[in-house]
Amino acid sequence: MAQQKAVARMDHLAILVDDLQKATDFYKTLFGLEIVPEPFHDGKHTWFSLGNGAYLHVIKGPKTKDHYEKNEHLCFSVPSVEEFVKALQKRDIKFENAAGKTGEITARVDGVKQIYFQDTDGHWLEVNDAK
Repeated sequence: MAQQKAVARMDHLAILVDDLQKATDFYKTLFGLEIVPEPFHDGKHTWFSLGNGAYLHVIKGPKTKDHYEKNEHLCFSVPSVEEFVKALQKRDIKFENAAGKTGEITARVDGVKQIYFQDTDGHWLEVNDAK
């Protein structure tokens, strides 16, 4: 039986932030994301390209949560988790492994290394070296 082609594709993920400039700087400098034009031009949006036609929309607005769960996260893959950890340490950003141990890297059973940390508004992020 032939596999059916997916009808839907990822378009974007939107997150609300308190300080748009601080969040924009965080994602741009830490992940090297490219800012792309957004249609609103109202000073409340920054759109980043995530590649493959997907985007991250960072929006200044009222957040409804004060606490975010780690299992609800955005994940970025990098060539080296160890090198990425050095960038976090330069910025004094704390990270942890999947079990919550501060400063540790998870080594998954499939060989992928991963860490978790929070952005400027408390959203959880995962960084791994999955190929």
